[in-house]
Amino acid sequence: MSTPLVPEANVHVFDARGVARRFRHSAIFGALGALRNGETMRFVNDHDPIPLLGQLNQRFGDHLTVTYRQRGEGGVVIDFGITGLPEE
Repeated sequence: MSTPLVPEANVHVFDARGVARRFRHSAIFGALGALRNGETMRFVNDHDPIPLLGQLNQRFGDHLTVTYRQRGEGGVVIDFGITGLPEE
């Protein structure tokens, strides 16, 4: 899989392939929770995380944007964005 890992402003790469499977969901929730409005987490994984997407929608609702950048047998690259959250 050719992974777009080129640095971009306000885009933070999260390569889940290097995180032990039992820790992945917790790490992803933490990373998304740390995003500020307008920032993007570029998620790289070895499979399409369909159950995770449902969990993320339950937690973040309409504040979460999901944009597939790459999807195939070799894995996925998804841009997750957070918008409209109150500033801390």
